[in-house]
Amino acid sequence: MEGIARWEHFAHGADIGVRGIGTTREEAFEQAALALIAVITDPQTVRPDQPITITCEAPDDDLLLAEWLNALVYEIGTRRMLWNRFQVRIEGRRLVATAWGERTDVTRHQPAVEVKGATYTNLSVRQEPNGLWVAQCVVDV
Repeated sequence: MEGIARWEHFAHGADIGVRGIGTTREEAFEQAALALIAVITDPQTVRPDQPITITCEAPDDDLLLAEWLNALVYEIGTRRMLWNRFQVRIEGRRLVATAWGERTDVTRHQPAVEVKGATYTNLSVRQEPNGLWVAQCVVDV
């Protein structure tokens, strides 16, 4: 199933749904992060020059996805960075990720909106009958 991993948006009122799809749970989380970045800018405009490490914990996969995306929103605000590549490891209830990106360049990245945070609306991490993992939620913009 190589080449299946992808991200997409789905409509939800004034907010935007982000969905990551992958062959593993980790890959679905990585793709959900790309979908989050794609709400703000085209991920292809971001250079993967600087790696950072992000960790978070939650009692279940659904809440772990919300924590992961909210950790990214926090890092976007405090580091003034965007990313286009992610490597996620989930160990029990703990997520450890490396994100590669660069400082936001308003001229080049042309941020469309500011994401305020991931919500619990449509929050779901599940494995489909076809074996693919789907990680999704609505983000507040």
